[in-house]
Amino acid sequence: MFCTRCGSPADGSFCPRCGAPVGAAAPPLPPPLPAPGLRFDYASWGSRAVGYILDRLLVALLIIPLALLFVLFAGASHLMSPFAWHHGPPAGFCCVLGVFPVAGLLVGLWNKVYLVSKRGSSLGQGAMDIMVVDAQGRLVSQGTALLRLVAHTAMGFVPFLSMIDLLWPLWDDRRQTLHDKVANTYVIRRPTS
Repeated sequence: MFCTRCGSPADGSFCPRCGAPVGAAAPPLPPPLPAPGLRFDYASWGSRAVGYILDRLLVALLIIPLALLFVLFAGASHLMSPFAWHHGPPAGFCCVLGVFPVAGLLVGLWNKVYLVSKRGSSLGQGAMDIMVVDAQGRLVSQGTALLRLVAHTAMGFVPFLSMIDLLWPLWDDRRQTLHDKVANTYVIRRPTS
């Protein structure tokens, strides 16, 4: 006999690999999102932009206190030296610039990869009742969400490409950004049922 959930061989009443009851019916699946033949209810550019702003505010709310703490500790330790500013500003002040991308990446991995793959939306997108799905209308995998985040981040290193990416849904018939096109994802209004 095989487990109906993971397919592993099981000879008892529970699967040794995943713990599911053997021989029992598989748990019901959540109601499906719009089928591939149906049209998606694409999210508006305004709701996407507000969701993006809310996500950026989340990053700022976490980064600013970290940066201030870092500057305070770096500055306080440097001021204890008798030759405090004789050779220029302390190295810790320059290192504070590294806090921004690292904190942004960590927040992005949690908010834009983990949450999007588990519930379909980041915190900002969730507040706007929009979600990210694949071409079949399913939640995206963590790999796809990571590809989407990396593509979005990489576009920020090319002058004006980040701005073009942000504005692209205004003239795209599927309201996709460029990083959506890279990952083959769509942002839709969250189904109410």
